[in-house]
Amino acid sequence: MAHAAATVLDMTADLDSSATAAEPLRVLIVEDSKRLREQLGESITSPGRIEVVGYAETEAEALHVLEDAACDAVVLDLQLRQGNGLTVLKALRASPSSEHITVIVLTNFAFPHFRERSLKLGANYFFDKAREYDRVRDVLEELASRPHHL
Repeated sequence: MAHAAATVLDMTADLDSSATAAEPLRVLIVEDSKRLREQLGESITSPGRIEVVGYAETEAEALHVLEDAACDAVVLDLQLRQGNGLTVLKALRASPSSEHITVIVLTNFAFPHFRERSLKLGANYFFDKAREYDRVRDVLEELASRPHHL
């Protein structure tokens, strides 16, 4: 009888771990253009796989949302309505609780010095909005397919 109880517990553990693996990737979009925020949100959302957990258009909003919203990835523009994405990136990487967050810089300012600075500050990816917009979705899909999004 003890063996039957152990089997049930083992099956429950398997169900719990598969439920955790199936949690969607949570994404914050930090972008000053409302049109681009909406377009990006629509293009990356994939029911059950990728969900947008928040939007921000200023540095202050981004920092506030990052304090409150649990996310696995941030799509970050460098030019914001107020402030800039580099300051958000610095603050994000200064917090040990957010070191697991993947940062994807998506900007019109895809100059070598901005790329170098972003990567040095801890961005995981740096994409040009004009030429590499679609790569954001590819990266997020790949992240969503990883167990526990690590």
